[in-house]
Amino acid sequence: MPETLKDLRQDFPLLARHPELVYLNSAATSHKPLRVIEALARYYGEQNASIHRGAYALSARASEAYEEARRTLARFIGAQEHEVVFVRNTTEALNLVAYAWGLHNLREGDVILLTEMEHHANLVPWHLVAERTGAVVRGIPLHPEGRLDLSSLEGLLTERVRVVGLTHVSNVLGTVNPVAQIARAARAVGALVVVDGAQSAPHMPVRVRELGADFYAFSGHKMLGPTGIGVLWGRAEVLQELPPFLGGGGMIREVYMDRSTYAAPPARFEAGTPAVAEAIGLATAAEYLMEVGLSRVWRHEQELLQYALKRLDEELPEVRTFGPRGTDRGGVIPFTLGNLHAHDVATALDQHGIAVRAGHHCAQPLHRRLGVPATVRASFYIYTTYEDIDRFIEALKKVRDFFKGWL
Repeated sequence: MPETLKDLRQDFPLLARHPELVYLNSAATSHKPLRVIEALARYYGEQNASIHRGAYALSARASEAYEEARRTLARFIGAQEHEVVFVRNTTEALNLVAYAWGLHNLREGDVILLTEMEHHANLVPWHLVAERTGAVVRGIPLHPEGRLDLSSLEGLLTERVRVVGLTHVSNVLGTVNPVAQIARAARAVGALVVVDGAQSAPHMPVRVRELGADFYAFSGHKMLGPTGIGVLWGRAEVLQELPPFLGGGGMIREVYMDRSTYAAPPARFEAGTPAVAEAIGLATAAEYLMEVGLSRVWRHEQELLQYALKRLDEELPEVRTFGPRGTDRGGVIPFTLGNLHAHDVATALDQHGIAVRAGHHCAQPLHRRLGVPATVRASFYIYTTYEDIDRFIEALKKVRDFFKGWL
């Protein structure tokens, strides 16, 4: 591994091929190191076969590679391999929990307690389940600086709360939520705890058992892996009681004309031919991150974050940033520039080679709380450099000057 994270950029073919690009949208999706790309090609070129079904050597090798990927992801989050379910992404993982657990356990008047900073992936599935069960969705409010109002928990966490869902790290504000503290309070009233880890697993060391949650979900494409693959971790005792989410081949024990019995987890939740190549690619990405060290990744992003915030505060008074100040924040900066619409700012930045995201970032309730329809979001990762931040700041000054009469 290179001595400094700055040297890692050479591992990413797209970034190496386009040195003019300042990519500040890693919270949406990350770039892929060469070894992940090669792992996908190697699987298709050397191992491709239908897994868990073929009585021939090639199938056995492919099956073992798939299960080895599961073992790698279990090691990545400090879990047992039978607790790791491969899914398409965080969204599918959260839908799996909402439907497989929610439809069978929620009743009229039960409470689903979420937070005002949730991504739609941890809101909409629960809305759909609430409509079918009669449960109600309530939210943990935010303080103005972007942290959860934990003083409200005592009043919100009643015996009617059956599930608490929260993001580990906000995809908009970067707020790192105290999952373990909230999980202890939730478990005290008998509530299930579901964590969206899409913005934490790629960036910081995670040990799921220490969080005290029942479920933890994350996506591969945000952590240097391929699209179309993600992980749902569930406590073994909870997974064991969960009914299937999808039906078909691979998740059954026996099938008769009038009934079926189902395999034990995790196979119970992996119906059909799985994304074998993508699972192997994700495991390769996890190995890469473990070699670099997630603590180093987190520290790198923290340093970039503080550097960028300081320059914005000092040099661009027209910029309003959102989110808490301090070390309990991931490497994302949502902001507005005067009265300009976020899309206009992002489009103008693109003219200077700066790739950012604009919109509500699949978090409309949060933006309503912030009092703005949309924000521009700059997000950092393992390959982001100080030079990227400098170029971003200078480009933003040019955008400000161009739109000066409209600010």
